[in-house]
Amino acid sequence: MKNNKCKNASIIIMKRELKSYFSSPIAYFVTGLFLLVAGLFFFTPFFLQNRAELRALFAYFPIFLGIFIPAVTMRNFAEERRIGSMETLMTLPVTEFQVTLGKYLASFISSLVMIVPTLLYLIPVEVFGSPDYGPIIGGYLGAIFLCACFSAIGLFSSSITKNQIIAYFVGGFICLALALVHIFFVFLPAPAIKFFTFISANAHFESISRGILDSRDFIYFISLAVLFFLMTVRHEENQKK
Repeated sequence: MKNNKCKNASIIIMKRELKSYFSSPIAYFVTGLFLLVAGLFFFTPFFLQNRAELRALFAYFPIFLGIFIPAVTMRNFAEERRIGSMETLMTLPVTEFQVTLGKYLASFISSLVMIVPTLLYLIPVEVFGSPDYGPIIGGYLGAIFLCACFSAIGLFSSSITKNQIIAYFVGGFICLALALVHIFFVFLPAPAIKFFTFISANAHFESISRGILDSRDFIYFISLAVLFFLMTVRHEENQKK
């Protein structure tokens, strides 16, 4: 019975967040800008290099999502805390875990909605190319795990401030640091490279996008998502004290 109440409260909050997000202009601005940038990286090699493939797009997915997902999540806690509705929400018979879960699910779903239209790129790939669907499925599977991980990071960033802009930059910094750490490999000694490869979101995403299903990659994304989710719950519990 208690689990059902937890699920129901979280689902209600999730629906509330989704309705609020998709009734605001920012949802369509963020999604439209994401699709514009993604389209440039798909159609540029398509027209200029005669390459009907998604490889170039997938190569930049960790960076794109690291930039745009914090824009999806930045208002979740920050805006409610700024206008004072967070205090009202916490007076209801809900726990910090339920509130965080509902907001996280809404952010994760919103992030997935943002990338779904890129599936339309499969049409010209199928018509003008010879697609290998293994890496394509792997690329989108990796993108789902990136969304799960970066949504949790963005949610945590939103919970620690009342300012949406600060929430965006904190979330973006953490996500992009994980997405771009691999570019410093050439400057690092060999023992350090192994550690930074382990914490690199790009390295784990690349592995999945090549169609390699290694449990270590999935554990990486799930662990980070759970870590930042629990950090958010803990922070909200401390705020209530």
